[in-house]
Amino acid sequence: MRHGETEWNLFERFRGRADLSLNETGFKQAEAAGLSLKGRRVSAIYFSPLKRTAQTAGVISMHLGVPAEPLVGLIDMDFGEFQGLSAEEAAKRDAKLLTSWIEAPHEARFPGGESLADVRERVTSAVGELAAKHDGETVVLVSHKVVCQVTLCAMLGMDNSHFWQVGQDVCAINRFEIRDGMPAVSLINDTCHLRNLHAE
Repeated sequence: MRHGETEWNLFERFRGRADLSLNETGFKQAEAAGLSLKGRRVSAIYFSPLKRTAQTAGVISMHLGVPAEPLVGLIDMDFGEFQGLSAEEAAKRDAKLLTSWIEAPHEARFPGGESLADVRERVTSAVGELAAKHDGETVVLVSHKVVCQVTLCAMLGMDNSHFWQVGQDVCAINRFEIRDGMPAVSLINDTCHLRNLHAE
């Protein structure tokens, strides 16, 4: 699942490794997600070692009664020199790279940072290790938009050129299972647990 809302989610900005806290809405979203998962048999909770994912995982951990632990493989994409920039600022820095990120994300590599291929390699490696460690069990992974999108592309057997075709809203829940090494996706970008929050 993706973490709850931060102030930087309210406008377009390259967040990446910036260590942001959830805002008030984000904590409410994490609470709603935790309540929606309550009662499920979850063996472990892993989160990207950034504040917004740690806080989201912490709330879910409280509801499930399962400890949460950081996992470096789930950390957000490193946008390098683009981290913290708005789309307008990024266009001034390198318009060609920004266009590539929008139109051909699988070809973009951020100076001083990563490409989607880098993210996919470390995330699928982490997921593979967890699948072996927790064979037959259910685990919760709390990560970031880019990581969730890339992971879902991998689980669906799609290359990274399909990156923007996978939606991922804040605090969305996805579900997939791996049986005999074969992934199957059963839920993508579910935000039903947030309905009451939107109605407030």
